[in-house]
Amino acid sequence: MVGLEGGGSEVWDDPDLVEDWLSRTQELVPVALEKAKEVKGFPGRWKMIISKLEQIPSRLSDLSSHPCFSKNALCKEQLQAVYGTLKEAIGLADLCLTEKYEGKLRMQSDLDSLSGKLDLNLRDCGLLVKTGVLGEATLSEPEAAGTQSNIKELLARLQIGHLGAKHRALDSIVEAMKEDEKNVLASLGRSNISALVQLLTATSPTIREKTITVICSLAESGCCENFLVSEGALPPLIRLLESGSAVAKEKAAISLQSLSMSTESARAIVGHGGVRLLIEICRTGDSISQSAAAGTLKNLSAVPDVRQNLAEEGIVRAMISLLDCGLLLGSKEYAAECLQNLTISNENLRRSVISEGGIRSLLAYLDGPLPQESAVGALRNLVGPGSMETLVSLGLLPRLAHVLKSGSSEAQQAAAAAICGACSSKEMKKSIGESGCIPLLIKLLEAKSSGAREVASQALSILMTVSQNCREVKKDDESVPNLVQLLDPGPQNTAKKYAVLCLLCLSNSKKCKKAMISYGAIGYLKKLTEMDVPGAKKLLERLEKGKLRSMFGRK
Repeated sequence: MVGLEGGGSEVWDDPDLVEDWLSRTQELVPVALEKAKEVKGFPGRWKMIISKLEQIPSRLSDLSSHPCFSKNALCKEQLQAVYGTLKEAIGLADLCLTEKYEGKLRMQSDLDSLSGKLDLNLRDCGLLVKTGVLGEATLSEPEAAGTQSNIKELLARLQIGHLGAKHRALDSIVEAMKEDEKNVLASLGRSNISALVQLLTATSPTIREKTITVICSLAESGCCENFLVSEGALPPLIRLLESGSAVAKEKAAISLQSLSMSTESARAIVGHGGVRLLIEICRTGDSISQSAAAGTLKNLSAVPDVRQNLAEEGIVRAMISLLDCGLLLGSKEYAAECLQNLTISNENLRRSVISEGGIRSLLAYLDGPLPQESAVGALRNLVGPGSMETLVSLGLLPRLAHVLKSGSSEAQQAAAAAICGACSSKEMKKSIGESGCIPLLIKLLEAKSSGAREVASQALSILMTVSQNCREVKKDDESVPNLVQLLDPGPQNTAKKYAVLCLLCLSNSKKCKKAMISYGAIGYLKKLTEMDVPGAKKLLERLEKGKLRSMFGRK
């Protein structure tokens, strides 16, 4: 195992060696203090150094009293580091006393460096004791290398020592993850994650790239999102989108996609300026980076209070462009989902999507092999008096019919909802009826989803206000039995009020009334009348009147 300062062929767990280093270091502390107090020059700096030297004995005492002190290689390496710093302090004190240093500025710099090393020594001694690193990272035998214990020691080394030592530990962790990623991720604690996050801002591009590789695995694992966010991972990840290597940008985008699923994280990404960079990657990134950036923006668009910020950064045009020319099918799907989210309740964003040519792109997307739910949902949001002429001229209605016929349950429900929104005039209702949607809506009344049944019955109740459409519903043998089934008074049946309206439209037909009675509509309607469902009483009276006439006729 390589030591913190780069040396490393010492015997692993020889107690005499560890105790020997402790003794040497403890003996050197009073020597360093005495020398430091004799120095007259640079009083401010030496006063600071003396205060730090005075803290060393208590830190050494805490360290040496730990039960695992003599069993851990980290203790010996830490003692070596403190011993080296004390020797440097004595050397600098001698130079100041003899005034044989090269120059005042150089000495000031050396003293500042010494002060920083003392800070590091004190911090690392405290970390070894307080964070449980000693207990976790203890190795009982040299052969233990490669075990879970060794992984924990590597993770401990991310927290202590200088950057070079941390870099070497990071190399070993990356290699360990190639062999057993699950084991490494399971060993990570909050303090290890904090150390990794700090390495994201290292000046070395190599260290940043290796660190983001580990962070990305952590984010994708789904087990550490809260720790990553709370330890401040988002700002450095966003900076990597701008200044990282191609690999670092890709891994940062993937990490942000995983972390942006929570509302608070999404707001933080927007607040730290991530939107502009994510949109830029959608335009210029490679296929994987583009897909991850689009997925992140889709997650952000699900948060209502940041949608205006997204719009101001140009997200609408970027998503429409992805619909047309995304490098991966997944990028196009994320773009459709994003546009659906953006247009849910924001009229300005709806107008923006329409003016940017989004309708044509969404309709073209429906002709492809990708899931249709989001594109149909976006089109449903765009349906309105101001857009219907454009939608119809570009072929909305036959596409909706196609989705009703062969789409997924979610896509069919969205298509039926779009039809509800499209019924803005008598002429439009006629056009929808002529497009072949009515038999498909009647079939959708049998869907397993209560939401799909509700929206299909709602669409039919609106369309049937036009006599031409009502006649088509009458001709379909499945219409009455499907609608009567939806008279079920149970609370889970949300379609009953629309089923009543549809059956009222059909109740002028003797054939339909007989069918309603034969399928048990009267029993349902009596319960719905008690529940004050609109139209139920009127429909019940018509059916009972028709039943009486039928009885007298038979007599």
